[in-house]
Amino acid sequence: MQQFEVLIQGAGPAGACAALNLAPHHRVLLLDRQVQPLRRIGESLPPAARRLLGDMGLWEDFLLQGHTPCHGNRSVWGGTAAEQDFLRDLDGHGWHLDRARFERWLRQHAIRRGAVLLAPAHTDTAIRVADGWQLTLQGPHGPCHAHARIVIDAGGRAATLARKLGAIRQQQDRLVCGWVHGHDEHAPADGLSRIEACEDGWWYSAALPHRQRVLAFHTDADLPAARQMRTPGWLAAAAARLPELGALLCSSGFVADTTPALTAAHSALTMPAAGRGWFAVGDAALSFDPLSSQGLFNALYTGLAAAEACDRSLAGDITACQGYATEVARIMQAYQQHLAYWYGAEQRWTGSPFWQRRHRLAALQYEVTAPA
Repeated sequence: MQQFEVLIQGAGPAGACAALNLAPHHRVLLLDRQVQPLRRIGESLPPAARRLLGDMGLWEDFLLQGHTPCHGNRSVWGGTAAEQDFLRDLDGHGWHLDRARFERWLRQHAIRRGAVLLAPAHTDTAIRVADGWQLTLQGPHGPCHAHARIVIDAGGRAATLARKLGAIRQQQDRLVCGWVHGHDEHAPADGLSRIEACEDGWWYSAALPHRQRVLAFHTDADLPAARQMRTPGWLAAAAARLPELGALLCSSGFVADTTPALTAAHSALTMPAAGRGWFAVGDAALSFDPLSSQGLFNALYTGLAAAEACDRSLAGDITACQGYATEVARIMQAYQQHLAYWYGAEQRWTGSPFWQRRHRLAALQYEVTAPA
């Protein structure tokens, strides 16, 4: 039986960040179901990420990776078009990432700092023992066993490991995202993310490194539009009819070169986000609606915060787990208030099921937060 101080399930941004911060001081096992990161959506990194990367000793190397600067956001929301630039942001601009390459880079740093990576692999069972956890793992050569003092669930929205340990997953909506990657014949030079609301949901597009572009549509899983986005060519054709985004795609000469993919994009919270001997990080702790553009930043932040709390816990601090769980709950409360505000600002399609649901959530959030 292999002995580790920390076992981390999931080597995405949250899990890799936890591993690279813990590995210099503790024996860390990092597991992932995929040998290499998959191409996926979720590539926006806000300016504030500069501070996190600096705290983790990654900033200078990150700059060498050649990701595309993001200078702000342009939205068509509530009937008006608006731009929010990062010119006054003390942290500078944000980035649009090559997501798979970014994840490989984080994994490499975790390994360089001493973490052991096992992939493809996942945790099958976790049994609490006096000094931690006895774990059965499914690895590339069959089942094996390990012991860890602390386990971290970084396995994404399913939060499989945290739920096995008794946590409850609270899903708040049914948002899904359909997306394609493609390339621009004439790449726009403004470096802006684009968001545009429509009757059944909202659209997003951004230019990525090497003249690549992502195009995505967000709606609810039970609505007809969710079934339509699976049809090859539908996303690009539907986006081309939008007043603003359609004009951008036409001028850039966008051509989709992947089949449409569908992924969960709902808001959710794991309660609690930590307990005796375990932590949840990234989407396994709290999942953000992509409208917030905070999902990847949250992965980095919770990975670092959980690593610090884990280090304190291993040193004997019995308050570390509860402190982390309280911080995650506080972040979720602030996020819900901001999300309710932005969805409540779009009032053009009050008869649409998608917007009716968001307006009900916005009204409920207002009732909860309004002063007595």
